[in-house]
Amino acid sequence: MAIFSSSGSGSLSGLPALCPVKPEPHETPLGRRTHGGVLVINEGGRPSPSSSRLVRPKTEPGLLPVKKERSNMAAADETRTTSVFRLGTEEQVPYRMAVHPRGDGVLCAFPNGCRLVQWESPEGEGPHSLVLRSDQEALVKLKDVGLQLAVSFSGEGSILATGGEDGHLRVFKWPGMETIIEDPDAKTSVKDLSFSSDEKFLVVNRSSGPSRVWDLKSSEAVANLPREQGEIFGFCRFSTKSDNSQVLFVTAMQGDYGKIISWNTTSWTRIGSKKVTRDAISAFSVSPDGTLLAIGTIEGSISVLGSRDMRVVVTVKKAHLGIVTTLAFSQDSRALLSTSFDSTARVTSTESPKSDGISLWSMVLAIILAILVYYYMQHKEDLLAMLPQ
Repeated sequence: MAIFSSSGSGSLSGLPALCPVKPEPHETPLGRRTHGGVLVINEGGRPSPSSSRLVRPKTEPGLLPVKKERSNMAAADETRTTSVFRLGTEEQVPYRMAVHPRGDGVLCAFPNGCRLVQWESPEGEGPHSLVLRSDQEALVKLKDVGLQLAVSFSGEGSILATGGEDGHLRVFKWPGMETIIEDPDAKTSVKDLSFSSDEKFLVVNRSSGPSRVWDLKSSEAVANLPREQGEIFGFCRFSTKSDNSQVLFVTAMQGDYGKIISWNTTSWTRIGSKKVTRDAISAFSVSPDGTLLAIGTIEGSISVLGSRDMRVVVTVKKAHLGIVTTLAFSQDSRALLSTSFDSTARVTSTESPKSDGISLWSMVLAIILAILVYYYMQHKEDLLAMLPQ
């Protein structure tokens, strides 16, 4: 699962991610809600740049999913979260971050390069004993590479990919940091990237041009996914379907509309496209079970759609007062966590509203029909006599 965010002064903008504190060897990557699950959030500089921090609030087992439509992280009594540890980053604002799925730590992208933040449990195994420690030596190859706009670990955590504002794509084996792919392109910036669940492919979206598909075994580009007229690609995410096949989703702006495009991952051809919003898409996520898609907009709204037909399941207008910066599903896909430039985080249920019983209109209709039938049976002969002979 890739983790991306945009940060700004005074914003709670790190991508939230549920991750295990001490993942077991065969545990599924990133997001299993165990008793030790934590939520990783980075904060922008408020009240001053020196207060930029990484926050790891503990989430109680009952927090996700929640029945409340809105949940502000600042209200601890409502969200039942308690801060475990905060690490100040002084003048350095963390703009992007990625949590390692096997517990190796959190990779943070700063304006001048990347840094690995590791967590330790010096006083025991419980989440309340966690502390964060910056490892200055772990990412020497990413120390002075400039701002990375996209950072992600593969699903098993064996590969790391970063994409720079300067257009430089770097892919490494983890944790040895041996280079797999290096693709400098000074004419563009890397906007987003996504690993396939089997770690065979990496898709990269740039500020211009097509999406490019890389084969991670051969380190070669195997496909270019072209844009249609007027399209500007944004986010990209692989998703696994119920039959274990994969599909690639790419967001795009075309004129006044935001759309989601789906691609076949064998032939690399388009298999679907739908306009989903009139606002620019500022955040995108795919649920762990592959059944749901989520978009956030620059107007602060969020929508959850079915991945098969792209029909809206849940929509919340003005969920935030500012741009939605990040989205993350809970592991059971029943809740969506969103963050914004307005310094809020919100938990929204992804389950479509269901009636607890027969609707009022159905009951009224049934009563009317019963009255008509009763009246007919009581006055059957009179009614028949009124019919023309």
